[in-house]
Amino acid sequence: MKLLALSPHLDDAAFSAGGLLASCVDQGWAVTVATCFTGNVAHPTGFALACQLDKGLGPDVDYMALRRGEDQAACEALGARAIHLPFLEAPHRGYTSAKMLFAERLPEDRIVDDVAAALARLLATERPTLVLGPLCLGNHVDHHVVLEAIRRSCAGHTVLLWEDWPYADREDRVAAMPAVIEQLTRETRARRIAACAAYGSQLGFQFGGVTAMTERTEKITEERFYPLDAF
Repeated sequence: MKLLALSPHLDDAAFSAGGLLASCVDQGWAVTVATCFTGNVAHPTGFALACQLDKGLGPDVDYMALRRGEDQAACEALGARAIHLPFLEAPHRGYTSAKMLFAERLPEDRIVDDVAAALARLLATERPTLVLGPLCLGNHVDHHVVLEAIRRSCAGHTVLLWEDWPYADREDRVAAMPAVIEQLTRETRARRIAACAAYGSQLGFQFGGVTAMTERTEKITEERFYPLDAF
């Protein structure tokens, strides 16, 4: 049995589905987390650079190399394999403010075509039993790109969508019935927390630090997953 999690960014799968990923590993599944937007820009400027500086990282830091290393450590905590696709995050594709990240996709942003083609190749190689992806709670443009790419490339595959976390904390419950509810055990919650903690560059910005992230995660009792065709 093979599970392929298609993550927009280097942290989304662990943040949103870490318990299920850990549980599937424990049941003997081969679990792979493929992250779409992990490409480098040598000398970021403007809003793209600001997204690095506001994490407390200077302009001389290779931000995406750092994040790929964090993702590798997170996947090791879960027992999963990491794949990093080379596409650029939205701040490197003409989105010049935080507000734009959560608005309509730019007409000239055609990255979904390339992402869908890459996912089709990945699916043909991996032949997963189950595919996971983002439901797009929070409305981040990169999450919507990945969801559209999944719709284009995953015909014939079983696809479930996770509740994007931490956005899910600020959203009402989804107006659909989950197909799978994963009850977190003490062990799988601990593995999810360990995986989330690996993303050190993001924790201060997202949560206020590892302690705050841990406190929020410890309150989570279940992860819910929805069929693609329900949306």
